[in-house]
Amino acid sequence: MQNPNPPSLSDKWALLLQSAIKSRDPLLGRCIHAPIIKHGICLGVFLMNNLLNFYAKTGFFSDAHRLFHEMPLKTTFSWNTILSMHVKGGHLDSARQLFDEIPHPDSVSWTTMIVGYNHLGLFNTAINTFLRMVSSGISPTQFTFTNVLASCSAKKALNVGNKVHSFVVKLGLSGVVPVANSLLNMYAKCGDSVMANFGRLDLALSLFDQMSDPDIVSWNSIITGYCHQGRDIKALETFSSMLKSSSLNPDKFTLASVLSACANLQSLKLGKQIHAHIVKVDIDTAGAVGNALISMYAKSGAVEIARRIVQLTGTSSLNVIAFTSLLDGYVKIGDINPAREIFDSLKCPDVVAWTAMIVGYAQNDLISNALALFRLMIREGPKPNSYTLAALLSVFSSLASLDHGKQLHAVAMRLEEASSISVGNALITMYSRSGSIKDARKVFNQICSYRDTLTWTSMILALAQHGLGNVAIELFEKMLKINLKPDHITYVSVLSACTHVGLVEQGKRYFNLMKNVHNIEPTSSHYACMIDLLGRAGLLEEAYNFITNMPIEPDVVAWGSLLSSCRVYRNVDLAKVAAETLLSIDPNNSGAYSALANTLSACGKWEDAAKVRKSMKDRAVKKEQGFSWVQIQNKVHTFGVDDALHPQRDAIYRMISKIWNEIKKMGFIPDTNSVLHDLEQEVKEQILRHHSEKLAIAFALINTPEHSTLRIMKNLRVCNDCHSAIKYISKLVKREIIVRDATRFHHFNGGSCSCQDYW
Repeated sequence: MQNPNPPSLSDKWALLLQSAIKSRDPLLGRCIHAPIIKHGICLGVFLMNNLLNFYAKTGFFSDAHRLFHEMPLKTTFSWNTILSMHVKGGHLDSARQLFDEIPHPDSVSWTTMIVGYNHLGLFNTAINTFLRMVSSGISPTQFTFTNVLASCSAKKALNVGNKVHSFVVKLGLSGVVPVANSLLNMYAKCGDSVMANFGRLDLALSLFDQMSDPDIVSWNSIITGYCHQGRDIKALETFSSMLKSSSLNPDKFTLASVLSACANLQSLKLGKQIHAHIVKVDIDTAGAVGNALISMYAKSGAVEIARRIVQLTGTSSLNVIAFTSLLDGYVKIGDINPAREIFDSLKCPDVVAWTAMIVGYAQNDLISNALALFRLMIREGPKPNSYTLAALLSVFSSLASLDHGKQLHAVAMRLEEASSISVGNALITMYSRSGSIKDARKVFNQICSYRDTLTWTSMILALAQHGLGNVAIELFEKMLKINLKPDHITYVSVLSACTHVGLVEQGKRYFNLMKNVHNIEPTSSHYACMIDLLGRAGLLEEAYNFITNMPIEPDVVAWGSLLSSCRVYRNVDLAKVAAETLLSIDPNNSGAYSALANTLSACGKWEDAAKVRKSMKDRAVKKEQGFSWVQIQNKVHTFGVDDALHPQRDAIYRMISKIWNEIKKMGFIPDTNSVLHDLEQEVKEQILRHHSEKLAIAFALINTPEHSTLRIMKNLRVCNDCHSAIKYISKLVKREIIVRDATRFHHFNGGSCSCQDYW
């Protein structure tokens, strides 16, 4: 039967143009356009739109523009075609101008703009465009939803995501798989792992449970959501459920996520099983899967296997997460050279990779290497950011390296990063731990307009550790007045401040304020601070009652604090209770044996002390050895008790003998009770004279300019004799001597100490 409405010649040419578009054949399209012009075929709107679409999609931008401007009648399709061409070409400014000129933009027009913003990473603009679209009365399509939800995921814009979800439900698109997957992904990624806000993931799970046959993207969204929130075990359990309850095969995104979970759990056995599956089904290990494998092996202690994978896959696709995992692996085994080889093979290492490599050196005590690489970064690499500077300052804080810290402070100022809150906080900690509380306070005052809770907490703790408890409390009160809420670490710092200056009633008040006003549940650290506060003040029975009435099980720190106070106040009975309880928790705790033996010795119970020391020896419990160190000209010099190994030994011993005799003339009386062994008086004096901090001070006096400050570090608490002697030494040599022991700083100057003999 003959077709009553045969297609017109114009329609035939339009169909041919559509074929040219599908085949992406530019020559075919031009061959069609030429006879259209030659035969003078009427260029109606339909045919012109097809020509326009052909030129736009085959890359003939200038031809498309010329045709668009020649069109006597432009439909919304015409505008959308030329708009899409601009967006796909990345020309968002001109696209925005075109969009504003469209007489009646439809859902395609709005969605085209949202897609463009989303692809260029302008997620906020994409979200705002969606909101304008809805307010203008245009209904979004499923393609609109998938793109705006991707933007919500990227920005973790959960509030907007919830609104988008309500539109999805309203339009009946909840069951559309791409939209459901986008919602899953959005909820999974918007779950705030820092705030442990798992409710958002529960919304994703409720969506997931409604799916009759979830696809691989849906499963991946849930697994990834668990990973993002640090719920790695749940991620692996979901992966197991996927394998059992569906016929789906894990893809590269599934495998990358579950390997990441294995890495975080350091589950080498399961990680190897997943690797075996990857090999079995011949999945390409380039990119995400390869990086996840490298991270898994490196974090799980199999760093050499990780390195072999790098050798097989090359470093072109090695991401910074995998590299830093490798680096951490090598740092743990103390072999940093292979990590540097990998770093040097990276084509364009970013600022995170540079930072990781620098900090890796510093963590292995290769400070000169760290600084050399940092200088190279400044000359040739990416500009160090606030994280680079803060990370390196953190390392120097742990080393108490004031000279290096000051150099880095100068660099931070030159890079205009010193005022950033992360660098400022790191500088406060660095100066404090290096003994320069004045510089720490100066930095704190300079960043006054950017202070956060961490800034205030860092300064309060610094003041407390330097014996300025009253100043620390004043600062805490100022913090409360400006309505900045303290956290649990702030309260540890405040309670420590009260402890260091013996403010018992003040400490009790703050402990109650923390619980009853700021609703912070006390942790073991807060309880330990209270026990220390009471014990140092000599309130041993009250401290014991406090520890026995704690709502949580007292740990070794709590009992250790009580035991330490028993030793100071020579309470043998309570010391035995504390030591026995402590050893029942930690049988190899050398501090418990030593503290009990020292308490017994201080009370003249030599036989009982000897029994404790024998018991310690029989159980092969090694006592922690005391040592002190001082840094001079970027080199750290370490001293043990009666140290005979230092190359300047003779000069050091002559200096300490001279000092010893001089301070005795000034009125210093050696505290031989500090030698907790039954020995002759003269032998006790010799032992005291050669304590590690005294040797470090003698060495520093020999090797530093007159009147310069001496900074000594010690791993244990300073003994009574050394504390008394250093007060005299500071007056004798007319120098400030700063000693950092295991719990605090002592600033000795002119014969007195900042702790006012309360430590």
